[in-house]
Amino acid sequence: MKLLQGKTAIITGASRGIGKGIAQAFAEHGANVAFTYSSSAESANALETELNTLGIKAKGYQSNAADFDAAQKLAEEVLAEFGSIDILVNNAGITKDNLLMRMGEDDFDKVIEVNLKSVFNMTKAVQRTMLKQRKGSIINMSSVVGVKGNAGQANYAASKAGIIGFSKSVALELGSRNIRSNVIAPGFIETEMTAKLDENTVKSWREAIPLKRGGTPEDIANVCVFLASDLSAYVTGQTINVDGGMLT
Repeated sequence: MKLLQGKTAIITGASRGIGKGIAQAFAEHGANVAFTYSSSAESANALETELNTLGIKAKGYQSNAADFDAAQKLAEEVLAEFGSIDILVNNAGITKDNLLMRMGEDDFDKVIEVNLKSVFNMTKAVQRTMLKQRKGSIINMSSVVGVKGNAGQANYAASKAGIIGFSKSVALELGSRNIRSNVIAPGFIETEMTAKLDENTVKSWREAIPLKRGGTPEDIANVCVFLASDLSAYVTGQTINVDGGMLT
């Protein structure tokens, strides 16, 4: 059963990792997919080709969600191309980790801009369309770090905690128009980036997780499918930890 048949989704930062997994899962469930990437045009083109073979419409856009005007332009182009915007997944994000005493102002500002302000920009960009449609699902990617904090990640934790507060406020504002806003807080997810880490470090992280494994992009994508679909029609303003029990 295709849970997203006929819906159109925008996914930011989808050329690799979690974003790519979400794009693939959405396409498999029948959604048309507009996704953004920052610089990896080759990966984006490959993903666009792959998704289109699934019988849906997919298109990649090189766009910076942290730029307010660029976000507005993206939403206008997607609406013109696809005819509707039913789902928004704010997934794009960066890290610039350091202890607070060594963290520069630029490293704090950049992480807030890319991780948090982009969520504001994209939500503003799709809001008018969703209000006209009187329906929509907004899914914002936070982190377990945004829920509990983490030493050496004050900037990242602040941005991800901010996403939770923002999403709850949007849920309260837009609920009467049948627009839902929810958060996913991933734990340790194994992607191309974590594959470069020391194996012993990764092993110790896995052992500390009740389910004894790192998560996969598919684990996150499956929860995104639930939140994007009508199965979650009465779920809004919530933060779902997808972490193998890490925060239990």
